[in-house]
Amino acid sequence: MTKNQKFRELINRDEPLILPAAHDVLSAKIIENAGFEALTTSGFGIAASLLGMPDVGLLTMLEMVSVLKNMANATSVPILADGDEGFGNERNVARTVREFENAGVSGINIEDQVFPKQCGHTQGKQVISEEDFVLKIKTAVDSRSDQDFVILARIDSRAINGIEDALHRARECVKVGADIIFIEAPQSVEELKLIGKSIKEKPLLVNMLEGGKTPHLSQQDLFKMGFKIMVFPLTSILATHFTLTKVMANLQKDQSIKSFKNQLTGFGDFKKFIDFPKEGET
Repeated sequence: MTKNQKFRELINRDEPLILPAAHDVLSAKIIENAGFEALTTSGFGIAASLLGMPDVGLLTMLEMVSVLKNMANATSVPILADGDEGFGNERNVARTVREFENAGVSGINIEDQVFPKQCGHTQGKQVISEEDFVLKIKTAVDSRSDQDFVILARIDSRAINGIEDALHRARECVKVGADIIFIEAPQSVEELKLIGKSIKEKPLLVNMLEGGKTPHLSQQDLFKMGFKIMVFPLTSILATHFTLTKVMANLQKDQSIKSFKNQLTGFGDFKKFIDFPKEGET
């Protein structure tokens, strides 16, 4: 079974699927090692990790592809990759889908924001017209070479045009072949329930972003509402920032690792984790 076939099987089974987001290759390996059956990526996290900059459209498509290729080569689980707004118009979307497929990931999300995009849980977002967005999704569906490669329609229009507009966009994306529907940043339990009741034709994805606009609920509660896929987009990058900040502050203060030595992975264990050759091997 290919990774693409495995991912399609995962999203179509009748049970919830949790997808932590990786921000680099090491975090992708850690997520897989923790036992998750698949993972996703966060443009926010990759922009922060690769560029040290915010998620405001600065990361190029080829920079993203390079990261994704290394992630796919280093892991054995399917990856649902963040494709932002497709890095341009529908022609750019067609190329982006082909490049992401060639990188070895198993799916892509395309969103309806204008370029340059914003983080989905921040102010100042703008969206393209419904007609232009649906064309992008149709282009993505038509451009994939493997029918098991998953196309996710991410809809950010709730913040600008309201929940009914977002639901209408979702229904139109279903018509042109989107495999997963993701309405970004619903702001109440009532909105979550409405989305779950309104879109039943395709698997629904929900973002559980720490400090975001969407209420944090349990996996089972979200599943009962109709959401099959729960994404944790910033957990890995926030954990990395928190831990390194704390450790480096202690190192600066004490000039020694003595106070936090037990908080570090052992050198030998880490070498095993990254498949470092044993002594005598080449």
